[in-house]
Amino acid sequence: MTIPTTARLAVLAAVGIFLAGCSEEKSETQEIVRPVKVVEIAAANSTRELSYSGSVKARTEMNMGFRVAGKITERRVNIGDRVAPGYVLARIDATDYQLAVRTAEANLAAAEKQVETATLARNRAEQLYAKNATSKSQLEEATLAYEQAISTRDAALSSLDQAKNQVSYTDLKADQNGIVTAVNADVGQVIAAGNSVVAVAVDGEKEVQIAVPEMDIAEFKPGKQVKTSFWSDNGLALEGKVREVAGSADQQSRTFAVRVSLPNDPRVLLGMTATISAVADAGANTVSIPLSALAKKDGKEIVWVVMPEGETVHAREITVADFSDEGVNIAHGLNQGDLVVAAGTQFMSENLKVKLPEAEQQAALAESSEVVR
Repeated sequence: MTIPTTARLAVLAAVGIFLAGCSEEKSETQEIVRPVKVVEIAAANSTRELSYSGSVKARTEMNMGFRVAGKITERRVNIGDRVAPGYVLARIDATDYQLAVRTAEANLAAAEKQVETATLARNRAEQLYAKNATSKSQLEEATLAYEQAISTRDAALSSLDQAKNQVSYTDLKADQNGIVTAVNADVGQVIAAGNSVVAVAVDGEKEVQIAVPEMDIAEFKPGKQVKTSFWSDNGLALEGKVREVAGSADQQSRTFAVRVSLPNDPRVLLGMTATISAVADAGANTVSIPLSALAKKDGKEIVWVVMPEGETVHAREITVADFSDEGVNIAHGLNQGDLVVAAGTQFMSENLKVKLPEAEQQAALAESSEVVR
């Protein structure tokens, strides 16, 4: 017997509804259990570590410049060259200054001749006055002329010495042992007196300069002991001491310059990158969690805490103290021994059943059994 088409469709629809109901019933009976990665909260930290990077500098670095203006004719040093007292770093054209010396020598010669003439006139006036052949006023005039000639000669002599000094200033010389760290002018350049030509780092004590924000500057006082490590040598670690703290912040970066003195060590070279580490009071005790464990719910900072039985997670509001290289420092909301979901927080929901890794699950069960006892 042939089944009508309408009856056939009704049977298929009934079968579909029955299968759909069975599928929904089966899905409702299966609960989602999500494996999670957790971290156990350690004891709270009462201190925090401050770490800032800087570069090794000489304690004294001089910007060397000519004491007179002129055109540079020779530069005898390059960056990295060692210099000693008296070593010529650069020269400028000395022609005009040598001409000034010749002029001063001629003026001195003329002044000396004037002294000779005034000396003869005074001696003659003294002889005539002794014979009552001239008045006392004429003797006094001759004496004053002699004294004026002496003064003119002394001035000419000083001018000659000054002109010679100007010639010597055309040679830029080092006055201490050191290393050339910068060259700021070259041959052919006309510079004014005092302009920096080369910079020389003086041999001796080295130090590291770091920039510290205002929130931590109170932790760096002159004399404070700090640790110094170097990127180029993991095995090189030195004890440094804060030598100087800037009295005001930089206008652009709003940080304070801090200089840390280093002990004498031949392995420490100028320009090396160093890290200064110091221990500071953390204020309120804090605990650290990974940044991936931090989540937000209803606009509040939370973490997902696994209950001691290791079956469900619950949201717990926390207070963030600050952020560090290791993660997030939490001031309030967590206790020692809490298990916090460290990854996948976006998949968490209240009372979601989770599965701990085997090691953490055994530890949680042991802890819960201790609590029951």
